[in-house]
Amino acid sequence: MDFREFHTTEFQKFVQDHLSEDPALLLLKYQGKTNFDLKAAVQQIAARQKASKKLPEWTANPQIIFPISISLEQSSSEETAKKKAEGLNGKRMIDLTGGFGVDFYYLSQGFEKGIYCENQPELFQISKYNLELLKPSKGSNPLASLDNKFAFFEGDGLEFLEKTELHFDLIYADPARRGKGNQKLYKLKDCQPDLVTVWEDLKKKADEILLKYSPMLDISQAWSELPEIQKITILSVKNEVKELLLHWKKNNDSERKKVVAIDLGGNLPEFEFEREEEELAQSSFGEAEKYLIEPSSGVLKSGAFKLFGARFGLKKLDSNSHLYTSENSPQNIPGKVFEILEELPAKKNELKSRFPSGKVNVITRNYLMGTDALKKKMGLKDGGEDFLIGTKTLSGYKLFWCKRK
Repeated sequence: MDFREFHTTEFQKFVQDHLSEDPALLLLKYQGKTNFDLKAAVQQIAARQKASKKLPEWTANPQIIFPISISLEQSSSEETAKKKAEGLNGKRMIDLTGGFGVDFYYLSQGFEKGIYCENQPELFQISKYNLELLKPSKGSNPLASLDNKFAFFEGDGLEFLEKTELHFDLIYADPARRGKGNQKLYKLKDCQPDLVTVWEDLKKKADEILLKYSPMLDISQAWSELPEIQKITILSVKNEVKELLLHWKKNNDSERKKVVAIDLGGNLPEFEFEREEEELAQSSFGEAEKYLIEPSSGVLKSGAFKLFGARFGLKKLDSNSHLYTSENSPQNIPGKVFEILEELPAKKNELKSRFPSGKVNVITRNYLMGTDALKKKMGLKDGGEDFLIGTKTLSGYKLFWCKRK
């Protein structure tokens, strides 16, 4: 792939000058009026717009080339990639599924050598170009040679691993999460590459293994397929689950299986527990008191429904509601706290009198209907500072008018 045109002054100036404009309109407006590949320039503009919040450091660099494919959508954000890299270091790491190279770039900072593998030819060339362009910091290895920091393999990462005699401090992989027809996959074995089948081979070549999977993956399913995984990290950004990270470390087999829910940018504390704790925990139940508490998305994903209440001294409203209550406002809790102002009847006229503008933030958890259906039935739309929470308690379905604490 020839990248020379991407770095002509005219091409780069056009991209930088039109970053805030509609790509489709640019294509129409400048068709036949440029001396460079207009379509390629507009594609770079569109990709930079899409990646601006996710990859701010990369989009700020005018030399970086972005792929026009799903690989950009599935790429980790800089924020999550940096979090993954914390505490990982050594002499040599390998990324078996390099993709756009964001995870590889940040994970490699703590290692003297990083090997990038990718089997899509065009994506491989783009990422190789970008990674050679980016000058890595010395990270936690001040003696690492920056000139020889990266090595590149175009092809199947598992084939490279099978043939090499090298041993790695870290093997990392992010298997593709969609199958034929773009359908979503929920089992590890169905993702590509299938790392379940080659698990024993991975262990022979590494001291640590870190695998990234879709937030749709069921945690129990992950442990069912790979029972030797020692820790699963649920990584969220502003209370939206983005990734599940499966971690294995050699000579650490005696450690009990842990789950850690981490939220970036949301000011929520981490929630860590051993699987056995949830199995042994007991829920207390009760009707709504002064406060309602909704666990963070990461805690909900973890399935620690009994332990969350037990650890923070909360009562559960119903076994399937996953909302909790307390007479006192809990502090430093991984979740949202609402103060109940009043229980309201599920009648349109009553709600209209309480919210004359029709604006209230509606939330339903284990209620008679979903959030959108309730808003439509009651003539409401999200907005303002008030909350209307519909849920089921032990005595039946309820609507609570709340304020966020």
